[in-house]
Amino acid sequence: MALDPSFIGRSYPPTEPYQVSREKIREFAIAVRDPNPAYLDPEAAKALGYSDVIAPPTFPVVISMPAADQVIEDPELGLDFSRVVHGDQKFSYARPLRAGDRVRAVLTIDNIKSLAGNDVLTVTAELLEDSGEYLAKATMTLVARAAAADETKGE
Repeated sequence: MALDPSFIGRSYPPTEPYQVSREKIREFAIAVRDPNPAYLDPEAAKALGYSDVIAPPTFPVVISMPAADQVIEDPELGLDFSRVVHGDQKFSYARPLRAGDRVRAVLTIDNIKSLAGNDVLTVTAELLEDSGEYLAKATMTLVARAAAADETKGE
């Protein structure tokens, strides 16, 4: 069943604050195999003009995924997550996330369309510091694959 395009523009409540820490940044940098000293060493980050270590460019996915869960679990939308594949991910920044930030994500459904029987859902999570400062935007595209013909017949 196709997703309802009337959900375009729907926003979800902000997530609980996520405390960005040196340790979480270090773990993420190691996981993505990026040894940039600005992610691991406070003095290296300060030499670049930051107050503390900064997060790798893809770190916002850690914060935006719980926001995306609100869409995935929205019974009114009716997204069948068992059929979802991740189609695309983009990030844009006002500034890098850094240790000490307390970040909330506010997710909005940007677009819903149907392509070859597949539902394509684009959502954006705006990341805001607890103070209200805009930090970054994470945009993801999810594709809910169409059911195979034999599945729709109940076989």
